[in-house]
Amino acid sequence: MGLINWLDPHVDRYILTTADEHKVVEVHKHWAVMVWPAVRVAAGVVIFVSAFAFQGSIYWILVFLGLVLGMQALWRILEEYRDRFVITNQRVFRVHGVLATARASVPLLRILDITVNKPVIGRWLNYGHFVFESAAQVQGLNKITFVKDIDQREDVLRMVMSGDMPQQISASAEDDGT
Repeated sequence: MGLINWLDPHVDRYILTTADEHKVVEVHKHWAVMVWPAVRVAAGVVIFVSAFAFQGSIYWILVFLGLVLGMQALWRILEEYRDRFVITNQRVFRVHGVLATARASVPLLRILDITVNKPVIGRWLNYGHFVFESAAQVQGLNKITFVKDIDQREDVLRMVMSGDMPQQISASAEDDGT
């Protein structure tokens, strides 16, 4: 539990409690975004282990290739794990990044339009993508991809925007997407 806690982006520290803001829901990325990096990690491990069957320069090439492929894929998994979308009673914001953390937020009152895109595979696996339009057209929070339970998240967002749901969603709705 210690490593997972250390890797967590801790979005609660970005909630403005002095302005009476509270988190309604924190959304992790859908597990589907991790499938391709996980396949690359497995391929990197296979290449790395198979290097021990060779000698000389082939050994070093396979060791290097396996390590690079595996480490790059692990980095991608970490990037996706740390990417969070948060809905509060006053704004929506996104926190992402591994070594450097980037944040983008939009007050709920400035959101003019919410578009939900659900690709075919997203309909099967229950994820989609949000596209926000606000009064300031160019913004840091415009597209949120691989949102799990996209229809439920859209309903929560619309209820919060209309003022119907100021309390926090239960912890069972904040699972890790697995």
